[in-house]
Amino acid sequence: MTTLSIDHVSRWFGNVVAVNDITMTIGPGVTGLLGPNGAGKSTLINMMGGFLAPSTGTVTLDGQPVWRNEQIYRHIGVVPEREAMYDFLTGREFVVANAELHGLGDKAAQRALATVEMEYAQDRRIATYSKGMRQRVKMASALVHDPSLLLLDEPFNGMDPRQRMQLMELLRRMGDEGRTVLFSSHILEEVEQLARHIEVVVAGRHAASGDYRKIRRLMTDRPHRYLVRSSDDRALAAALIADPSTSGIEVDHAEGALRIQAVDFGRFTALLPKVARDHGIRLLTVSPSDESLESVFSYLVAA
Repeated sequence: MTTLSIDHVSRWFGNVVAVNDITMTIGPGVTGLLGPNGAGKSTLINMMGGFLAPSTGTVTLDGQPVWRNEQIYRHIGVVPEREAMYDFLTGREFVVANAELHGLGDKAAQRALATVEMEYAQDRRIATYSKGMRQRVKMASALVHDPSLLLLDEPFNGMDPRQRMQLMELLRRMGDEGRTVLFSSHILEEVEQLARHIEVVVAGRHAASGDYRKIRRLMTDRPHRYLVRSSDDRALAAALIADPSTSGIEVDHAEGALRIQAVDFGRFTALLPKVARDHGIRLLTVSPSDESLESVFSYLVAA
């Protein structure tokens, strides 16, 4: 049972703090590392895999330090987001080369290629591969030594729906077998389909932790902001402000609209059309003004 422990880890590059005092424990099964682009997920995975030293704090695998510990690579497989492949090699040659680094041979490479269903293209040069095929060959090279810990950075990028489903099923099966699998993504729905546990990272900070139901609830229950234009903004504001589903309304004269903060999403969405109808007010525009992924995650940091 492999356990990866991150203890008060920070990493900075000059004056830029990429990861800020993160503590978490990753155990057997599939864990999703969720966060917007630029949140520090790749930096964190590089430290988990021993490719980058923490500026402060420690990363350990079953109690053993990961940084500058060559023996640890017998147990870790990494699939980086960044392309770093030898395009002049065939898929089989690439995976065999990685197998030989572990003292293994062609048999291990063939098993790994079969696991990711890339046997049909193993003798083609990597230069001819699609993005999804490259991802699967990188996966094969990470699996060639049968690691107990698998780290994947945005593994579904560039995959078509069929390839995505195949990889999800593979990772799910590995988690069920007792391996420790962590993958990063900026898409909540992607993580929901696969991960039993989710760790949320925003702006280099650990924002939330739990199963997908808890994370979805945190995101849904946050205050929502709307831009509303109507035939009588002042009358609409007066009617809405008395209801506990709203916590603030302001008139934006420049936009010619109301900016409304709703703290009870379900109640507000039912209330708005009812109030407009009862007061004879026409709703011209109703649009969320904070639905970007970054705003959602930023709320989790402040929560």
